[in-house]
Amino acid sequence: MSTTWRHLPPPAQAIALAASEAVAAAQERDRDGLEAAAGPLAAAEGSGLVLGAVVRLLLEEAHPDGLGGDDVRRVLERCVRDAAAWEPAVDPHLFLVLLAGALGVHDPDERAPRPAPEALARHAAILVAFLLTGTPRPLGGYLTAAFAEIERAELLDD
Repeated sequence: MSTTWRHLPPPAQAIALAASEAVAAAQERDRDGLEAAAGPLAAAEGSGLVLGAVVRLLLEEAHPDGLGGDDVRRVLERCVRDAAAWEPAVDPHLFLVLLAGALGVHDPDERAPRPAPEALARHAAILVAFLLTGTPRPLGGYLTAAFAEIERAELLDD
């Protein structure tokens, strides 16, 4: 675990460790490793919020002039194509849900069945791994920024 996370409370440390393992497995295209890492990631309370913030940070960095609908469509298409090459259980709809959630535009249909937490965790790790391709920082930097952003938002809400 990165020493920069030692100051975080244990639940945040668990998210950082689980996310690191899942994203590393996705970067290595290790289906078994990703499957094993998805359970702890899904079980880590708040992991969706943290990974959503990481996705948003990565998208904002890749599109500094703003992110439009065409940009989101291109990210979705490229991510699905890339993931389908090694993960046969890839679900484009879950990537769309994750992207929309990270951007704050997802309005879940209460009548629709909720995706399994492990499937969301697996797809989130794949999406983050895809978005990290060619970025200047490793995942740890984005996790640190996401935790700081969430902490600031919580302080403002109090």
